Amino acid sequence: MKNANSNTKLILLHPYIQKQGSSNRLWLLAFISFFTLAFLATLIYTRESSSAITAKTSIIASSSSSSSSSPVSGLPVNVINTLLYYASKSNDTYHMPYSDLKPISDVLRKCSSPCNFLVFGLTHETLLWKALNPYGRTVFIDENRYYAAYFEELHPEIDAYDVQYTTKRSEMKDLIASAKEQVTNECRPVQNLLFSECKLGLNDLPNHVYEVDWDVILVDGPRGDWPDAPGRMSAIFTAGVLARSKKGGNPKTHVFVHDFSGKVEKVCGNEFLCRENLVEENGNLGHYVLERMDASSVQYWYFSQSFKYSTSKSAWSSFPSTLAASLPTTHSAVRNPAKRAGFSNRVSADNTPSTPVSSKQS
Repeated sequence: MKNANSNTKLILLHPYIQKQGSSNRLWLLAFISFFTLAFLATLIYTRESSSAITAKTSIIASSSSSSSSSPVSGLPVNVINTLLYYASKSNDTYHMPYSDLKPISDVLRKCSSPCNFLVFGLTHETLLWKALNPYGRTVFIDENRYYAAYFEELHPEIDAYDVQYTTKRSEMKDLIASAKEQVTNECRPVQNLLFSECKLGLNDLPNHVYEVDWDVILVDGPRGDWPDAPGRMSAIFTAGVLARSKKGGNPKTHVFVHDFSGKVEKVCGNEFLCRENLVEENGNLGHYVLERMDASSVQYWYFSQSFKYSTSKSAWSSFPSTLAASLPTTHSAVRNPAKRAGFSNRVSADNTPSTPVSSKQS
């Protein structure tokens, strides 16, 4: 007899399987929710950061635009005074005294930023001039390319260029007479010297030097302490042309001539920068303020209203006797840029090393 229950099969349902599937779905939902919240939080934070950066950039841009139109030097007055004090107390024989440094510093401090400052001569004060014009352009012109390269190697922040002077101090009278003869042609007071053949004009400077509207120009070079030295005739003439030929910016340019007690400096300053433009003189520093002129202008003499230029070299004889009598009979020593900067092995005009020439000429 067969057991009636022997073929009966029982199916048992385990509740564990159902619970496991439900648990997995909960974990998946939690995982997706977490990443969704993280994504939203990141998106919101990124937008807030972007808005903050944009606002900050706008503030900086507005402050920069406002500062560009205001006369600031970028250095506190007490820092400027400290720099001037220590520069004037240097043990270097050829450093500028405080009375010479202060007028130049005052003009740089009041110059609208960015200020364009051109300096003829690498001197003991080179680093000072660069520091006093931190947000502007300061360019130095020196007669010796080896010394200019050496100085730039020591101080990479300095922007220095060399120029070849073809003048001699002993030829000053002839050069001035030649400039008078060519006042309506090659030696015009308003022109681009890059294309000029004037004997006193510097036409081999970097192209951008002629394109910049210079606010301040300092003539403190080249050398001029012996008859065959270049003298500062070309530097002074070029400074006058650059100042009068400005196309934009401030129409006025401050031109300083150092060693103003020297014959070359005083005569050429009054000839090509105009005596009427001399606003200050302290014995060793002449301060001229020149204004932009029309391209058709052909006069730059301080006695232009009563004296007409001559077409002969005898024009020098017409130079006012009152000024000639006031000039010293001996030329004051022009400082040696190499000796002031601690570089005694200067290179002579023929590119051979030579010992620096004495600062006094007997």
